Amino acid sequence: MKLAYRLSKGRFNLNVDLKLPDTGISVLYGHSGCGKTTLLRCVAGLENEATGHCSIANEVWESKSIKLKPHKRDVGYVFQEPSLFSHLSVKDNLDYGIKRAIEASKKNLDEAIAVLGIEHLLEQKPAALSGGEAQRVGIARALALNPKILLFDEPLASLDDDRKREILPYLKRIKRQLSIPMLYVTHAAPEVAMLADHVVVMHEGRVVSSDSLSASLTNEKLPLRLNGEISSVLTGKIIEIDKRWHLACLSISDQKLWLPNTKMSIGDEVRVQILSKDIALANSAGDASFQNVFKAKIVAINEGDHPSQAIVKANVGEHEFMVAVTKRGLANLGLRVGNQVLLQVKSVAIHS
Repeated sequence: MKLAYRLSKGRFNLNVDLKLPDTGISVLYGHSGCGKTTLLRCVAGLENEATGHCSIANEVWESKSIKLKPHKRDVGYVFQEPSLFSHLSVKDNLDYGIKRAIEASKKNLDEAIAVLGIEHLLEQKPAALSGGEAQRVGIARALALNPKILLFDEPLASLDDDRKREILPYLKRIKRQLSIPMLYVTHAAPEVAMLADHVVVMHEGRVVSSDSLSASLTNEKLPLRLNGEISSVLTGKIIEIDKRWHLACLSISDQKLWLPNTKMSIGDEVRVQILSKDIALANSAGDASFQNVFKAKIVAINEGDHPSQAIVKANVGEHEFMVAVTKRGLANLGLRVGNQVLLQVKSVAIHS
């Protein structure tokens, strides 16, 4: 997927040139007004004054000689509000959508209903739905169009925390089961950590960085900060459940990461976020409450936010951890680049 756009709107100027993965979720991340939604609208063909290039799945939608109209672009667009017809049932809302789209089909709609888990809602009216349920219906409507790309414009922004937690698993399921690219706008750090495969950081209409989530978070010189925090995001499979203590065990490079069990099952693929300040370093294991102790190798040491601090990058197999420590602590332990070290992680500090 290639996106290159220029657009001037008063004092705001959009100037981007991107090459993004053809599968998975590419997140546009940055503060309000940085150009995220404007770029999304350019891809959808909704910014008439924009100039540039857009190619999706080897199809050119926009160039010097081509500018497809919005209805000619195979786009599924999910807004902050699903905007369902209040007088129609969920089923009738969905049927109304596919009747007006060339690429849509009953088969696509049935698949979308199954992926989003809304079979039991089909006879309900929108007024009877929770915010999360209504948004799942809106996403199903977009998927039913059989789009070549899904565009999400802060789809969780209007939901409370409980409804966000309700809908996140369905967004993860879409990513696992569909091979189409997704462009996702947000300024919410948890959504980046849990959904992104690739992250584009924007500022004042320009791209600050564009890389995989892992590479962005573990950039030694300028790590991506989510809500101002340096962190690590790891993905693994659940290999053990401890029912007595309500814990689940994630396999991380043949080592074990214990975390609170939130209705997980053996074999589940789980993504977790660990803040750099929630990891401690040690030369040897001792009596402590830490459930997780990893054997790691220090690959970089850089300056922290304060003159007293350092950021240590340590590898556990193919997984990379970012650790915030005091320079005094490093000196007391005698740790340098290349040293073996133990990483201690509190289970209660793991976000999943």
